[in-house]
Amino acid sequence: MNTVHLKLRSFTLLFGKGRALSVAPLPAFARCDFRFHQTVFQFFRTMATYNHPGTGQPLGLKKAKQKEPLRRVKTKENRSKRVDLHGPSTVYVQVVGAGSRDNAASLYVFSEYNRYLFNCGEGTQRLMQEHKLKATQLDNIFLTRLSWQNVGGLSGMILTLKDTGVPECVLSGPPQLENYLNAIKSFSGPLEDIKLSVRPYTEEAYTDNTMTVYQVPIFAQLRGDGRKLSPKSDRSSPPPRPPSPRIDDIHANSHGDGSPGERRNATRDPSLVVSFICKLHPKKGNFLVPQAKELGLPVGTAAIGPLITALKDGKSVTYEGKEIRPEQVCTPTDPGPVFIIVECPSEEFVEAVCTNRQLRRYQTGGAEDPAVLVVHMTPESVLETDQYKKWMERFPSTTEHLILNEHVCTVHNIRSHKIQAQLNMIHPEIFPELEAYKAKEPQAALHIPNVRAECLLKFQLRPVMEWQREAIPSCNTEEFVKEASEVPNFLEEVDECRKICSTDAAELSGQREKYPEVVFMGTGSALPMKIRNVSGTLVNISPCQSILLDCGEGTFGQLCRHYGDGVDDVLSKISTVFISHMHADHHTGLLMLLYQRQRALAALGKAFSPVYLVGPAQIMNWLGQYHDYCEEILDHINFIPNRFLHDGAETPKQKTKSFIQALLKKNDLQKFQTCTVRHCKNAFACSFTHQSGWKLAFSGDTMPCDAFVHIGSSNGS
Repeated sequence: MNTVHLKLRSFTLLFGKGRALSVAPLPAFARCDFRFHQTVFQFFRTMATYNHPGTGQPLGLKKAKQKEPLRRVKTKENRSKRVDLHGPSTVYVQVVGAGSRDNAASLYVFSEYNRYLFNCGEGTQRLMQEHKLKATQLDNIFLTRLSWQNVGGLSGMILTLKDTGVPECVLSGPPQLENYLNAIKSFSGPLEDIKLSVRPYTEEAYTDNTMTVYQVPIFAQLRGDGRKLSPKSDRSSPPPRPPSPRIDDIHANSHGDGSPGERRNATRDPSLVVSFICKLHPKKGNFLVPQAKELGLPVGTAAIGPLITALKDGKSVTYEGKEIRPEQVCTPTDPGPVFIIVECPSEEFVEAVCTNRQLRRYQTGGAEDPAVLVVHMTPESVLETDQYKKWMERFPSTTEHLILNEHVCTVHNIRSHKIQAQLNMIHPEIFPELEAYKAKEPQAALHIPNVRAECLLKFQLRPVMEWQREAIPSCNTEEFVKEASEVPNFLEEVDECRKICSTDAAELSGQREKYPEVVFMGTGSALPMKIRNVSGTLVNISPCQSILLDCGEGTFGQLCRHYGDGVDDVLSKISTVFISHMHADHHTGLLMLLYQRQRALAALGKAFSPVYLVGPAQIMNWLGQYHDYCEEILDHINFIPNRFLHDGAETPKQKTKSFIQALLKKNDLQKFQTCTVRHCKNAFACSFTHQSGWKLAFSGDTMPCDAFVHIGSSNGS
């Protein structure tokens, strides 16, 4: 399931990983629950075993694959021993995330020798898994900028590469990536099984069996106040607020309750982006056998080998007194095309990009062959500037331009849309159809041909240079409904379920309350899957207040797909976030949520206010390091350590006490309490009781736990 609504009355709900564990007392409308649950369960079971026409195996059934990391290591070693670089025969650039608000821009580059990833925002790993873009040979990731928009999915990707046996991965881009790697170790644990290193832009060009990659640093002329870029990336953030003592008070201190910690020297550099110039190795021409035979060469004999080698190297040979020139028996050598990846996140970078000498070399009249493809990770506000338009026009007419930003019109998570459309047939209210966020700004009028990115769109560099759209997924709700309708007896069961639910709904007309409402944004475990994201549950407790329980990677993307154009309004109502523990699948979506919440408040003209973050004290070590070395984040939160809401907890300092009281008042709660659970170290569950009497308890992960039962029960203190 993707997103699910539950509307609650005055009762206690305990759930873990998105499934109901106990309910008491049962509301009247639960009388249709058994039939409803039976229908949903039957649907999933049937779809898992149903042989859909045209397929040879049951849907959802996968052939088990045995991991062979040793073989991959040997393959990598053998590739590294290659001396004679002939250049790859097949190379293409493929869009993973098209730059929409729910899926940040990312590119996958394939050759028969290597795989590369350019930028790795939240959800990249999930998209690659869904669309079968293999990461087993992914040993180079290039980052254009150290912003969460570009690195939000990197920690999860690294953990997956480690688990799949990839021996080494190199991150190229800003030098601060070294600090980022150190920061993620605060929650990822030891990463000895994979060798991670950073190749900053200050190092020489990188060369492997496929291409040479040149890093081009570009420094913006930021405003005098050193203002960072907004999460929207196309405008500067609001005027900076006066420094708050809160930031110092809650800085990384895993043992205190917000007491000042020792500050490190910050090394953030929001003025830096890195562009990448990628030049494929030349590919020798093909040997033309018919022409060789006509000229009398000994085709089919052992003597032909040395002759072919010499001719493909561009040397003339003499055979039986006759001189044979390379052009007579070989196709021309492909000198190796160049493609360029440029991020220009705001107007402050336009001057630096458009006047960069290294990039100018690949335009008309430059010292190098012109680029065949330029990828622009650029918002419309930049594309609209005259200077950027003229810079694009300086490339020859043969150069293709690919644009990735929020103006794309594409669906990425097809399987989520599919399963939601099919479940919508069972209960449209509980399983509403997914939506898409549409950019509000007008699209820039460009004077040169360009292509807007779509998920899985390819630009093939070899063997034939062309756009390829065959892989772009189709999202057709009618087809999804038709497929479900072909499941035996499914429509009959749906009709019966709807009749029962309609009867009960009529009886309860006027009695059912809208709030609280529970929306499951992610019910998966550890790794994001095609149809289930990792942990994230939104509790709408009133028309104007919401609490988020856990915030795994991609939670904001789930909000976008569920609420569409209304996502800003939803974000503006989130006042509190509870993080159960420090496993990555429970908290690595937090930063994107906070940045996008700031953007939402600005767009709606509402005053900014920090969220109340209730979490393990250890989370401040991660957030503090990210704040110091990457982007500002600490002024987005008022931190309350989980342990101070525990029964019998020590008395917190006055600042933390004031945060707790403000949290209760903001959300109209009588009580908010936590307990430790049987999972990893410093793992917590929580429960909160509303002023109107209803109570909700939540645990991200736990084995059976008496303490959790206690705080969730009606007798819990």
